[in-house]
Amino acid sequence: MVGLAIAPQLVLVSTSRRTLQTLQTLEPWVTAPVVEPQDALYLADQSTILSAIQAVDPALQSIMIVGHNPGLHDLAFRLAGSPTAATEQPDARRLADAFPSGALAEFAWPGPWDATPDDVRLVRFICPRDLPEVTEAP
Repeated sequence: MVGLAIAPQLVLVSTSRRTLQTLQTLEPWVTAPVVEPQDALYLADQSTILSAIQAVDPALQSIMIVGHNPGLHDLAFRLAGSPTAATEQPDARRLADAFPSGALAEFAWPGPWDATPDDVRLVRFICPRDLPEVTEAP
């Protein structure tokens, strides 16, 4: 995320142990975001996740959601656009197929968070298998 200049100001995270552990693997942050654990995100459907996004302070420019499938996949697929649009953009096509654990879908969300997300655009979709292998020093 650092190499892609992804630096959320706010992270909405499910209160499950697995999502909190996933969030810890992203540390250290260049600039630490506000982390807001939410019980409502535990196994949430796409409508619940969208409601959480739409409740975010409009002054914030960048947020991240760490949650669960199928809700995350369903919402990401909805935001990425129609099946026709998915065939025109490789990342959207891959997102339509699956949203594996550890995947990252980045969207450009114009306007305030509480707006209807009709003009949201998929920026990139990255799966763990897309990342280079990292070896630790002895």
